Amino acid sequence: MIGSLLTLLATALSLLVVDIIFPGVNLANFPAALIAALGIGIVNAGVKPVISLLSLPLNILSLGAFSLVVNGFCFWLASILVPGFRVAGLLSFIFAPILLSFVNTFLSKYFAERFPSLTEGQQ
Repeated sequence: MIGSLLTLLATALSLLVVDIIFPGVNLANFPAALIAALGIGIVNAGVKPVISLLSLPLNILSLGAFSLVVNGFCFWLASILVPGFRVAGLLSFIFAPILLSFVNTFLSKYFAERFPSLTEGQQ
């Protein structure tokens, strides 16, 4: 349970970093970042597998590059569902989820090293 909360916190902090770097990504405040992190998790768990399956032929033809569009669409969809979180612009649509993934990976590893007893079982 605490590991899931640390993952949510890492994603929220990653979203704040993305907000700073990309002008097309806007977060109103930290609670909006927490809710957006939860929204991204729900969209990635529920909607993304369906979209990925439906777009499989395009993904094969583009040698996997279309997955960037699927990622961007899920990121944008989460912004539609969460008040205080907005994504605008093609560069933000495509590259913000990539940066979010990198920063989130870094912060998750940091939390796992810093608090190993809290993140056991998350491996």
